[in-house]
Amino acid sequence: MPLTDYVTLGRSGLRVSPFCLGTMTFGEDWGWGSSVEDSNAIMDAYIDAGGNFLDTANIYTNGHSETIIGDHVGKDAVRRDRLVIATKFLGNMYPGDPNGGGSHRKAIVAACEQSLRRLQTEYIDLYWMHFWDHLTPIEETMRALDDLVTSGKIRYVGFSDTPAWKCAQAQTLAQCRDYAPIVALQIEHSLVERTVENELLPMARELGMGVTPWSPLKGGVLSGKYTRANRDTIEPGRGEWVKNNLTDRNLDILDVLVRIAAEVGASAAQVALAWVQARDGVTSTILGARTMEQLTDNLGALEIELSAGQTAALDEVSEMPAIFPQSFLPFTRSIVRGGTTVNGEATEPWALSPQSDAERW
Repeated sequence: MPLTDYVTLGRSGLRVSPFCLGTMTFGEDWGWGSSVEDSNAIMDAYIDAGGNFLDTANIYTNGHSETIIGDHVGKDAVRRDRLVIATKFLGNMYPGDPNGGGSHRKAIVAACEQSLRRLQTEYIDLYWMHFWDHLTPIEETMRALDDLVTSGKIRYVGFSDTPAWKCAQAQTLAQCRDYAPIVALQIEHSLVERTVENELLPMARELGMGVTPWSPLKGGVLSGKYTRANRDTIEPGRGEWVKNNLTDRNLDILDVLVRIAAEVGASAAQVALAWVQARDGVTSTILGARTMEQLTDNLGALEIELSAGQTAALDEVSEMPAIFPQSFLPFTRSIVRGGTTVNGEATEPWALSPQSDAERW
């Protein structure tokens, strides 16, 4: 699958590349990341390969990520219009100001205006609520976002890092009040982070939100460069955040990942990305390439096809216990279906159900 095999985002007509270029690493303001020159080169390589989907946020590298995008492609009207530029609001850029961040109307409108200025564009294609602000009524957030869509300053609405029940509440509110719907959901998802499969992924599929996973390599944990032999000696660029995830479970996943990568002639990172992109409901996986080499390697994942057996092996080693009620519901199938076969799935009769007409009251 090439980068130009575009897919529609959620229940919308917006076409995006199957891999999105994440730009949290654009700028060295946080002590790690890409220089302006390297960031521009990475953008050019991604766009030249046919990619059209850029993801950033107002707080990434203190606003520098947005500025880099604006200086390089935002001010070029022709080039900008061929891109889908997504950014996020909610993060507070003004310490000491309680209204400097959040999902209330004052913060949303101010953040949007500031992002438009840094991106040097008249509109934002996809505007994400970065995470849930429990202090703000969701009615206020959805109405403010709908007003921005109506004004033409944003085109589509997305949610990120928000509980499934709150996303469902917001989407239902949008449907009932004819507000702009949530077309996309950005959540962490990888071989080592599968808890989203309990609630968030099924919710997104049911309510028409295209999923764009972030950190599909868990900050490099699944890149293949960390092993049992070096986990106590290597110093990752993101420090404790990475080291804390070099657990025995994750290293077991890496063992299988590296084995399968050798079988298909690919890197561990490519196999990990191919696994995520193939998950049901995933639309476009976000790549966090800091170097040109990482981008080139990551894009190669689109050419990887895992066999059913290889996928099953990765599923098995990374499986996580279901949470309630998902852990309980499989036991109810026999109670509900009365021992019949529905949609090709057979059930056994429930042992405690009436076995004859005479046993029914």
